[in-house]
Amino acid sequence: MCGIAGFSGKGDQEILKKMTRSLAHRGPDDEGFYISQNIGLGHRRLSIIDLKSGHQPISNEDGMIWIVFNGEIYNFQERKKDLEQKGHKFKTNSDTETIIHLYEQEGENCVKKLRGMFAFAIWDARKNELFLARDRMGKKPLYYGIFNNTLIFGSELKALLKHPSVKREIDLLSLQKFLAYEYVPTPNTMFKNIWKLPAGHFAIWKNNNLKISPYWELNLREEKISEMDALGKLDHLLDEAVKMRLVSDVPLGVFLSGGLDSSAVAYYASKHKKNLKTFSIGFDEPSFDESRYAKQISNYLETDHYEMIVKANDALELIEKLPDIQDDPVADASIFPTYILSKFTRQSMTVALSGDGGDELFFGYPTFQAHRAAEIYLRLPKTIQNTIRAIIQNLPVSHRNLSFDFVVKKFIQGMHKNPGIRNQLWLGAFQPNELSGILTDEAKNGIKNELVFQNIFQEWGKLSQYSPLQRVDYFYIKHYLHDDILNKVDRASMAASLEVRSPFLDQEIVNFAASLPISLKMRGFTTKYILKKLMADKLPKDIVYRKKKGFGIPLSRWFANELYEKTKELFQAPDKFFNAGALLKLLEEHRQKKYDHRKKLFTILTLKLWLKKWA
Repeated sequence: MCGIAGFSGKGDQEILKKMTRSLAHRGPDDEGFYISQNIGLGHRRLSIIDLKSGHQPISNEDGMIWIVFNGEIYNFQERKKDLEQKGHKFKTNSDTETIIHLYEQEGENCVKKLRGMFAFAIWDARKNELFLARDRMGKKPLYYGIFNNTLIFGSELKALLKHPSVKREIDLLSLQKFLAYEYVPTPNTMFKNIWKLPAGHFAIWKNNNLKISPYWELNLREEKISEMDALGKLDHLLDEAVKMRLVSDVPLGVFLSGGLDSSAVAYYASKHKKNLKTFSIGFDEPSFDESRYAKQISNYLETDHYEMIVKANDALELIEKLPDIQDDPVADASIFPTYILSKFTRQSMTVALSGDGGDELFFGYPTFQAHRAAEIYLRLPKTIQNTIRAIIQNLPVSHRNLSFDFVVKKFIQGMHKNPGIRNQLWLGAFQPNELSGILTDEAKNGIKNELVFQNIFQEWGKLSQYSPLQRVDYFYIKHYLHDDILNKVDRASMAASLEVRSPFLDQEIVNFAASLPISLKMRGFTTKYILKKLMADKLPKDIVYRKKKGFGIPLSRWFANELYEKTKELFQAPDKFFNAGALLKLLEEHRQKKYDHRKKLFTILTLKLWLKKWA
């Protein structure tokens, strides 16, 4: 697990060093550089596989092809064996070298034969071209920008900003999208002319021209399969995916929240690894604390369990660090516990397995149930709908985690929109028509719903072959998972120099889950039906079937108490984007429990801190 940076065009060794060293947290163990005429490749290394000879950048036999790579390739031994039989000579035991020889053999199609998580850059001096690629699910990040006929790339935005050709110009549409989505949807970033290479894509830079191409696409086809066969297949795939991710030359453990997904990963890991170490955090706020469930699973699986109890101040101290950890901002408050857990785990481990991806692949979010409920609600007479809406809007505000009033008030938002827009209104902070009230005239110029939600509007129509629930799931996987969850986990873990592996996001599991009928993912109002059925005889049933809680923090209470003064100070600070009076009104309404604005306040707080640091 590493950080990469570089350029093709204008630049020198000092610029390359500054870019690469801005990523030192991603790779504290080693650094390396390659400079030749107009190309620069930089690498920071967190040593996981082949500790002695895995230095990067690395070249092929004749030194004409060079690579910098971030990630892990789980089938590299198999690929290496095939390549050696075809005459390729290896000088290391690293997965990195396998990629470069596979590129020699297959060209751009090499990415189709890689099983793992990756972002890499290959300089091919024979073709005078730079080849960039990113894994199918977007587990590893890759940013790029083109300035003054120079392509500049890196694992994080901060690396690009070290190049003197890069201009920091805020994209106002991206800013508005951030307020609606709580992240900036791919391929955009908060800066004009800096982009995210989409997951499942590669790019070729040659003769000052960039060509981006997909090599994989999510295909939510429904194939006929019996429940029994589906259970057997999922059991095999999960066991294989976890086993592959246990290979490491450094200490490895498992994140254990006590939820179904992490517990399933721990179950399969415990089958293959003796004295498995598991890690969790708890909270001093009862409505957020799940540590007892993690202990229950640890005792059941007989793992060596480590736990840390988090107090409010532990997380509050991280507020100022947010823009450093996430230079591509995401207003997901679970960044706090994710970073704290990563830092805690890193004290004794270098690699951790997580349960990320289970909710997206198997319809695990409460919003899938809400869509089913919405179908019933919308069939009710309008008078009954209006009565229900009036009752919900008058419920008293609570600051507890996922309080009833917070959930049902979210539920009625956007009820008459198509399911894709409705789902985003449930997930996001602001509706587009609310933005004009908080933004300055300059920032809100040209606000239109179809622009702010253009990703959903454009793709919803292209997915007509899918059912509404499948389309919603497509957005979870292609946008929310990609730009929120994986962004957050990568930055939080790498800020602590910890590698996180996600067995559920193995390409074989993703393809299998995509082929399952909806009835095997969600049965009535039962989410994750097939996964729960599989684990029912492997884990305690009260763990398998307990209500989903999520990885949250007492954010609502903090804005009314511990975080109030800090937020007020930030909201009062003038800038060219926000109407300070409107922001303070939101804060006071929340503090007085007139409305629950936790998501709006955290989204603005995140963006204000980011603007202060990077803009």
